[in-house]
Amino acid sequence: MTTLPRQRGLTEQAADAAIDTACRLLRLPSIRHEFNDIADRAVKDQMTYRGFLAELLMAECDDRARRRSERRIKAAGFPREKSLRAFDFDANPNIDVATIHTLASCEWIKKSQPLCLIGDSGTGKSHMLIALWTEAAMKGYRVRYTLATKLVNELVEAADEKQLNKTISRYGRVDLLCIDELGYMELDRHGAELLFQVLTEREEKNSVAIASNESFGGWTKTFTDPRLCAAIVDRLTFNGTIIETGTDSYRLATTRARAEEQANAS
Repeated sequence: MTTLPRQRGLTEQAADAAIDTACRLLRLPSIRHEFNDIADRAVKDQMTYRGFLAELLMAECDDRARRRSERRIKAAGFPREKSLRAFDFDANPNIDVATIHTLASCEWIKKSQPLCLIGDSGTGKSHMLIALWTEAAMKGYRVRYTLATKLVNELVEAADEKQLNKTISRYGRVDLLCIDELGYMELDRHGAELLFQVLTEREEKNSVAIASNESFGGWTKTFTDPRLCAAIVDRLTFNGTIIETGTDSYRLATTRARAEEQANAS
């Protein structure tokens, strides 16, 4: 067992060494890194001993919360970083700012409600999807992001390897499952049925959010069985929020604007 020497009247150098060793043993990296700065501030601000201790402990708690958020965001599997702050609401008036800010509170996740983002390519669906789910991860929710085709392929492989129940259970446990690019490719009946099983596993227990370039009326091109298509739409919309991002591509408009600027400049 490792013990630290304890004596009164330690020199500053010895005290710093003892603090460093203790923080390593107790796994308090933030206190170890920030101790000197906080100690100097405590002297300057004439903090009480209790105030100084509170500053140290809060620094460790804040940093641990930050690291937990980073781990949850990494575990979610987002393909790129997106934030609500970076979203240009002026470029797409179809998206209501108040609705998005309400969603960012994550109350709908607490209530296990679904969310659907429907609109053409380039209208901000994936940006909004990733940004909202990043907010959820930062608030402590377990989030998983996946492309629709990737999820279906994983389920098909799991079924072939007799691991389907385990895979469905894994997708069922996360607080929020984000399925992007639903509707881009036609799914055969087997793949559609497997996806339906995941949605059924999560129904009214954990939230599902999707982004699709097809309106619900066009989903029969993805889910060719009309009854299965209707059942999937039902599970993804019941008590949920539907946001239609429109048909005007923000990316295309931005590209055109830049081209015009370059043409005018030349």
